[in-house]
Amino acid sequence: QVQLVESGGGLVQAGGSLILSCTASGSTFSSYAVGWFRQPPGKEREFVAIIRGGGEYIYYTDSVKGRFTISRDGAENTVYLQMSSLKPEDTAVYSCAASRNVGISDYAVRSGAMDYWGKGTLVTVSS
Repeated sequence: QVQLVESGGGLVQAGGSLILSCTASGSTFSSYAVGWFRQPPGKEREFVAIIRGGGEYIYYTDSVKGRFTISRDGAENTVYLQMSSLKPEDTAVYSCAASRNVGISDYAVRSGAMDYWGKGTLVTVSS
């Protein structure tokens, strides 16, 4: 069983930056596909980014391309989401999730078909 804990959320002004962390315990998840998702206030959860393996495959939703960077540190059992040029519309609860199926399709990931989920961390971007 894998437990995921997110950290790094907070309040930031538009144009600012934050780095979110997703740390796994209970098992190493270096071989898992790990994604970040977010749920804006009053809206449905949406996919943000995914990383497979050591970073051989990375995929972002269009709205964050060029502003967000997903990466992982296998030694720390942690996946990061570096967020820059933040906008008020980035305000959301950000959650990480992991799939044992490293080959999970992008469609399945976007649909949220992951095996393990963290509880999330709130990011608020003020205008």
